Amino acid sequence: MISRAIIVRDNKILMVKQHVQRGSIVWNFPGGGVDQNETPEEACIREVKEETGYDIRITSLFSKFKGKYTYLAEVTGGKLNLDQTNPDNDDIIDLQWVSLDDVEKFDSYTLPFVKKLLDMDKN
Repeated sequence: MISRAIIVRDNKILMVKQHVQRGSIVWNFPGGGVDQNETPEEACIREVKEETGYDIRITSLFSKFKGKYTYLAEVTGGKLNLDQTNPDNDDIIDLQWVSLDDVEKFDSYTLPFVKKLLDMDKN
């Protein structure tokens, strides 16, 4: 199982630039694997903290599909920081608040989520 967060602030979305299993370097939502004896919500909070330095609060489940949980969340504390001493972050190259208008940063995996998010904001 995978658990990740969509965090939007000031029309920007928190993204991690990383090497992924599909062989590319992409901008992705922060998150990762769910450990044994951990809920997807707990994994999401832990993974975002490990990858970005931020403490978050989950506000709702955005999507659940084929063992991938995607939550809407908000930053409650911490500071944007890539801890490169953590071996779990070896695949991460950069962290950034990406403008929701910056469509070239989104790929076929992340763009549908961004579009759904933008459609929700219109309603």
